[in-house]
Amino acid sequence: MSSKKVPLGGKPSSAPKSGQDVDAWVGSRQKEPNKRLTIDIPASLHAKLKSDCAIRGRKMADEVRDLLLEKYGKS
Repeated sequence: MSSKKVPLGGKPSSAPKSGQDVDAWVGSRQKEPNKRLTIDIPASLHAKLKSDCAIRGRKMADEVRDLLLEKYGKS
């Protein structure tokens, strides 16, 4: 039995155009640079957050980000 090869399409490229400065291109894609935040939380809180996010189909990072924005506002 032979296997059928199916070509997979690649992601569309949104790379910088020829002659465009890469740093300027990257900067134009982000409104504001991100900073990583690592926190320790109790296992029970983590389990509740993870479960709730899974039920609602949300990423935990998005949920925490939205909660922080709600508390501290958008800048």
